[in-house]
Amino acid sequence: MVETATANAKQEHYSFFKGVERNFDKAAKYTRFESGILEQIKACNSVYRMKFPVRIGEKVEVIEAYRVQHSHHKLPCKGGIRYSMDVNQDEVMALAALMTYKCAIVNVPFGGAKGGIRINPKNYSVFELEKITRRYASELVKKNFIGAGIDVPAPDYGTGAREMSWIADTYASLNPGDVNALGCVTGKPVSQGGVRGRTEATGLGVFYGVRELCNVVEDMKKLGLTPGVQGKKVIVQGLGNVGYHAAKFFAEGGSVIVGLAEYEGGIYNAAGLDLEAVVAHRKATGSIKGFPGATFFENSFDTLEQECDILIPAALENVINAGNADRIKAKIIGEGANGPLTPEADEILNKKGAIIVPDMYLNAGGVTVSYFEWLKNLSHVRFGRMDKRFSENQNASIIKTVENMTGKTVTDIERKQLLHGPDEVDLVYSGLEDTMIGSFHEIREAMQANPGVDMRTAAFIVAINKVGVAYEELGIFP
Repeated sequence: MVETATANAKQEHYSFFKGVERNFDKAAKYTRFESGILEQIKACNSVYRMKFPVRIGEKVEVIEAYRVQHSHHKLPCKGGIRYSMDVNQDEVMALAALMTYKCAIVNVPFGGAKGGIRINPKNYSVFELEKITRRYASELVKKNFIGAGIDVPAPDYGTGAREMSWIADTYASLNPGDVNALGCVTGKPVSQGGVRGRTEATGLGVFYGVRELCNVVEDMKKLGLTPGVQGKKVIVQGLGNVGYHAAKFFAEGGSVIVGLAEYEGGIYNAAGLDLEAVVAHRKATGSIKGFPGATFFENSFDTLEQECDILIPAALENVINAGNADRIKAKIIGEGANGPLTPEADEILNKKGAIIVPDMYLNAGGVTVSYFEWLKNLSHVRFGRMDKRFSENQNASIIKTVENMTGKTVTDIERKQLLHGPDEVDLVYSGLEDTMIGSFHEIREAMQANPGVDMRTAAFIVAINKVGVAYEELGIFP
């Protein structure tokens, strides 16, 4: 009988943080830094474990929560807050460490952090969730673990814009007169200082990163694939924010979504699935089970083992491990989630010749656009406000000049397209695309400079070099 990834992880007593350290050590030998600096980069600087009481219904419930600041080489620290019964100190430390390396890879000037509350949000009403969230935020304020220049949380698994608005409001109420109060958290609703494009940012970043890999002719030739994402068969695990948007952008880019997996099971159709139809079916029935024309798998992990070119695990960590890695048929695995592959799975898949696009690069779209939101909050100016009309007026002048020179008139549709000045979301998408493309080639250059290393190790090399240089320039090592 095939065991689930969760069962395997528990059986092996897998430490997520030790897995991150193992990958770090694998890459560290390719860098020039002495052991002391490497130990400082690797260590978690601050771990805040808290328990606080909240009245739920007729009883008082003691809530367990965490906030970990992994690195202070740059401030503020940055990282999401997740609500899950799987939250523990090891997980939060690992995710905080990955945030440090992730920010370094995509050139976002933050140290890594992460937070978590050990609850199942489905077991609480909206009012109760608000009480828990606001109390958590006040605990962070007490210990100076939140602020636009200190530590800036964001959404993660089990949280969203609603929870971020509660945190921002709590912080502002406890810091009256702080003109940058909205910068204490990102992922807020647009009406509360959020930025357009943040919701789909991580999924879009996943698409941009895998697309850039697929555009490298040399790498595709090694895999026996044609360049580009067009026509490639894709399986996505997770229909949450990241998985849904990744699947959406792949489909729009010409890929064929052949498999979708969720906690209730998975579906597969080699001819392709209509993503929006699947989402509508799940909304109507509460499950993807029974979707017309698709094979259903009671064990959703079986879906990951079906034929495809690209596999995007975009749910939780450790879903591909020593127990199932050898049955994965995908030639490209793009880590949409944090830590979906264990180090053992890495070794097995690398030996099979697959290319693993690591989480610390691939799902950095969220923190990249969070950085844009933070900048917007500090500048107090919406992106595009200063130059949209100027661009449109300049474009109109160019069109008029061309028409006068050629004696021809552009169509109304062409005129509308050419006149369009950049909106906030256009600038956000452009900045994210440029970031993902530039960072991919930095990682690829590290692979070429260190023959034999895989993409994850190369990503760690890039991150360690940047964080190490930052520590040296701080002059804290007498």
